[in-house]
Amino acid sequence: MSKFLVLYTSDASLEEQMQQSSDGGATEMQEWMAWGEKTGSALLDFGAPVHNARHVGSAGVQAPGAKVTGYSFVEAADADAAAALFADHPHLQIGDIEILETVNMSPG
Repeated sequence: MSKFLVLYTSDASLEEQMQQSSDGGATEMQEWMAWGEKTGSALLDFGAPVHNARHVGSAGVQAPGAKVTGYSFVEAADADAAAALFADHPHLQIGDIEILETVNMSPG
């Protein structure tokens, strides 16, 4: 089994997403919780929303081009199996999902 870092991206910031919700995000939270229950033990870490990102590069510090609004960690047999876990994820209503396989750096 491989471990995957999942990044949730959106053109709308986390704050903008919360303002767009008519019930303060309660419906969205219920949808996320239902997805988490369906995903079961493959969901290693539900993660959390993130905001106030900065891009650090050779030109200095600036606001990032892509808006990462959250993260999770999942475990799956391969990248296709990991992607299948997100086929009907509620975040797809407002943004995209990036799935990155982590590399085990432990010796041996």
